[in-house]
Amino acid sequence: MPHAIAAEAVLGLFVLVVLSVALGNIAWSRRTTSIRRELESRPRPDRPASANSNEMDRMPEPVQRYLRRVIPDGGARIAAVTVAHRGEFNMSQTGERWRPFTSTQRIVLEPPGFDWDARIRLGALFSVRVRDAYVRGRGILRASAFGVVPVMRVDGDPGINDGELMRLLAESAWYPTFLLPGQGVEWREDGPGAARATLRDGSASAEVVVTFGPDDLMESVRCESRVRIAGGQRIGTPWVGLWSGYAHRDGFLVPTEGEAVWMLPSGPLPYWRGTITEIRYEWA
Repeated sequence: MPHAIAAEAVLGLFVLVVLSVALGNIAWSRRTTSIRRELESRPRPDRPASANSNEMDRMPEPVQRYLRRVIPDGGARIAAVTVAHRGEFNMSQTGERWRPFTSTQRIVLEPPGFDWDARIRLGALFSVRVRDAYVRGRGILRASAFGVVPVMRVDGDPGINDGELMRLLAESAWYPTFLLPGQGVEWREDGPGAARATLRDGSASAEVVVTFGPDDLMESVRCESRVRIAGGQRIGTPWVGLWSGYAHRDGFLVPTEGEAVWMLPSGPLPYWRGTITEIRYEWA
């Protein structure tokens, strides 16, 4: 009899855990829906429906060559993007402990904002849900085990606001019409084959240096200081994003592979390696 009682208790505990995880994931998904509705709730300004190569004439030469290479003349101006990824995420803050992830990301370009919703698998049954977002000028960073147990929650911190706006700017290779004049991004030369881009949105601001390769495509994006959370502290750390695997999607030439790296005093610490599995555009 005691063994039967023990088995029933284990089964009951298992059912409780499964139910909690299911409810946690439902709650997480509802939060994703709510945030993405908020992204869409602000009116979009009127813009020309298509891109014009003449708009680029006053931009730094490397930027002109890049945009003329990746945007078809007269191509539709991008208003919003939905991207799906798969790849690996490094769970270590000092070494390498890579775990597989899948994610979806919704980006709205005017006014600028995005929501990245990821599931990182730590084992056969264990996963962490992670949200990285920028909504109405507010950066959001959250992580939750099973979508149930909070692991991290940072909302609205000025450094996080700037860092999330920087991410949106750094990922503009996926939506290159955002870099055209009149979209809010300001450019200036920064040496051979490079240019510095600045973006402001309310009190948040971001600045990156973009390096272009011999093929005129965006090769890397560098930020001199982005807030990194380590050991419960916010630490300004140099950051680099790398782009590769360019392919045509709906007429645009965009990277399908990327890597994100913290540049620590001890050396580079890559933490995200991803591949685009799907990208869908919506037009102005």
